[in-house]
Amino acid sequence: MPPASDGAFAAWLAERTGQMLQGLRDDMGFGDPAALRAAGDKSAHDLLVTELGRWRAADAVLSEEGVPDDPARLSNERVWIVDPLDGTREFGEPGRSDWAVHVALWSQKAMSLVAGAVALPAASLVLSTDPVPSYPPMHPSVAAGGPIRIAVSRTRPPSFLSELAEEVHAVAVPMGSAGAKIAAVITGDVDAYIHAGGQSEWDSAAPVAVALSAGLHASRIDGSRLIYNRLDPSLPDLIVCRADLAHRLLSALSHRR
Repeated sequence: MPPASDGAFAAWLAERTGQMLQGLRDDMGFGDPAALRAAGDKSAHDLLVTELGRWRAADAVLSEEGVPDDPARLSNERVWIVDPLDGTREFGEPGRSDWAVHVALWSQKAMSLVAGAVALPAASLVLSTDPVPSYPPMHPSVAAGGPIRIAVSRTRPPSFLSELAEEVHAVAVPMGSAGAKIAAVITGDVDAYIHAGGQSEWDSAAPVAVALSAGLHASRIDGSRLIYNRLDPSLPDLIVCRADLAHRLLSALSHRR
């Protein structure tokens, strides 16, 4: 039996899916990366949908691999937003651990994320809203006046990144999946994550739920709230960072959008 609370259930489901993906990686190897990635996407989606249907049958599901999308989710009170394999590119590359499984719950009534978990199976890490992670301590180098560490896409960093980094005294840290980048903010390995190249709701819902529960800042880069379960599930940009850095970073971003 899975845990009763939604946050612990999300962690259980994300971890179980991650273990399956690790086994798939081991069984298939990396000789045919395209086949491995396709198998990973499908197998993870199938497992998530099956278990959500079994244990949360009344809830709706929005999944990256869920085609066609069911618009009935828009009128459902509870919507699970899942990314079965975030960082498919990295999943297909040997030695990479920056890929993840995302499981989040959106409440339409509260208009907020109410539970979530992100698993990084190759890093043996699961972060969730139950239990809530501790707020990360400031890195000693940053406390001593060193540069802010900003996680960015290794393939699509924001066009304004160089100017922003110069203004706020920051250094870019390229990483793979969005889940891995936000997890790095939650654990304190980096201080912020900024993305402005276009994403979808499933790319950020679960790690944002965890980050917010830990007291970190998460918003659009104009400072507005992140809203999920829209008809069009695109989410063009976001920032997740330490709360004490939010005003400084948002101010710098305000004239670069």
